[in-house]
Amino acid sequence: MALVVMCGQPCSGKSTAAACLAAALRSSSTDLTVRIIDESSLHLGRNDSYKDMVVEKNLRGVLRSEVDRSVSRDSIIIVDSLNNIKGYRYELWCLARASGVRYCVLFCDTEVEHCREWNSNRQEKGEPTYDSNIFEDLGRRFEKPDRRNRWDSPLFELFPSRDGIVETAPVIAEAVSYLTKKVDSKTRDVKVLQPTIATQTVRTTESNSLYEMDKATQEVVNAIVEAQSCGLGLPVNKISVGPNLPTINLQRSVGLPELRSLRRTFIKLAGQYSLSGPPPPTDADSAKRMFVDYLNREVSA
Repeated sequence: MALVVMCGQPCSGKSTAAACLAAALRSSSTDLTVRIIDESSLHLGRNDSYKDMVVEKNLRGVLRSEVDRSVSRDSIIIVDSLNNIKGYRYELWCLARASGVRYCVLFCDTEVEHCREWNSNRQEKGEPTYDSNIFEDLGRRFEKPDRRNRWDSPLFELFPSRDGIVETAPVIAEAVSYLTKKVDSKTRDVKVLQPTIATQTVRTTESNSLYEMDKATQEVVNAIVEAQSCGLGLPVNKISVGPNLPTINLQRSVGLPELRSLRRTFIKLAGQYSLSGPPPPTDADSAKRMFVDYLNREVSA
């Protein structure tokens, strides 16, 4: 139904705003399924997740994967994280487009001085906080959303240090209206992202077909290597990879580097074909059958 991306400096009030938005959405309709995805829901600590660029990149990958699994036309997903990199917000926008749902950004525009003060206050209360060096680094690298960018639009702005954050805030109500309004041919103020052929295919391939094809083709390669090693380097004319599957007919010995190259090329060709035709098979036997046919053509050529 929708993907909401929270955005703001560390300790800018994003989690409070996300909770208020979720409560307002549930109050607007009892049929709505609303879920907040954040670091704590994935058992990730703030300082451990942002202590260096490598773990921060891993954190974004984990959050993105969880959003990819959760976003659907039947629920509203709120991503309560810094989302401070515009390139990352673009990736989340692409996930929303691939799912054909609404998308918006809720920005907590809080001055760094207030964020720093709130971080210190939380530390005094024994609440989860950012180490000072991590806080300052994240503050310097924050990329403010711009409503002119499609991945930052529509943009709903809150000013927590000036107005506070309450469930009844006008901006919250505006966001709820946008996320829940019924869309018909006359609706002009709500935009539902439409998936393209490329995004639909990528989602299918990444979640099912590509995994099965990668696993199945590796099993075929392993079978060839094992058969050739048992033949002490001599050509093995017929190799079976399973019942009811075609036999691999090798006219010569094929080394592991060549097999890897053929496997990479096959997977690439299968992915390119799926952009204009049906997606690759999602079951292992079909993937093995296709790969064996491809090898028989290429090796005997």
